[in-house]
Amino acid sequence: MSKLLVFLLVLIAIYWVRRLLTKPKTPPPAGPGPREPQASMRMLSCQRCGVHVPENEGVRRGGDFYCCEEHARGGH
Repeated sequence: MSKLLVFLLVLIAIYWVRRLLTKPKTPPPAGPGPREPQASMRMLSCQRCGVHVPENEGVRRGGDFYCCEEHARGGH
């Protein structure tokens, strides 16, 4: 029984040493950190119906922001 335990400990030690030797020397590049909201990703409220829409998907008219072209024209 003790020989089996020693054998297992040797296998674990070999595995551990092999992992240390094959580990990359440099740390992996840092992934993107917390993203800053971009101007095009801001959520703005439609002047007509109040629905919040990403800024890059809405329509601007005369300084006001609308969720769609129809609301910008004044339709229902």
